[in-house]
Amino acid sequence: MSDFVRVATVADVPIGTSLKVVVKERDIALVNCDEGVFAISDICSHADVSLSEGEVIDCTIECWLHGSQFNLRTGAPLSPPAIFAVPTYEVRLVAEGDVTFIEVASEPTPVTNDGAK
Repeated sequence: MSDFVRVATVADVPIGTSLKVVVKERDIALVNCDEGVFAISDICSHADVSLSEGEVIDCTIECWLHGSQFNLRTGAPLSPPAIFAVPTYEVRLVAEGDVTFIEVASEPTPVTNDGAK
């Protein structure tokens, strides 16, 4: 079981935006969309650039360099030129008083052999 690391508050990541955080020396993009808060590797599998600088569209994030979109739930690429998925991380929200914190698993979510998570 993975440890969880507190990385931000929900207020730090308004809906429709993303924020780069670091967990155990891994760059992770926190993304808040209408469906919730997700954590995905911040490094595009195609061009090694920061996904957190891209645009949030529905439940995807689009790489700013070449336009590949990634599913926030699974990390799967939805458009070329990316063909490889990026790791995703479990997220939990913890309310303390008037503040809701975002915690991210310190290890990526395992991927099965068929690519499903």
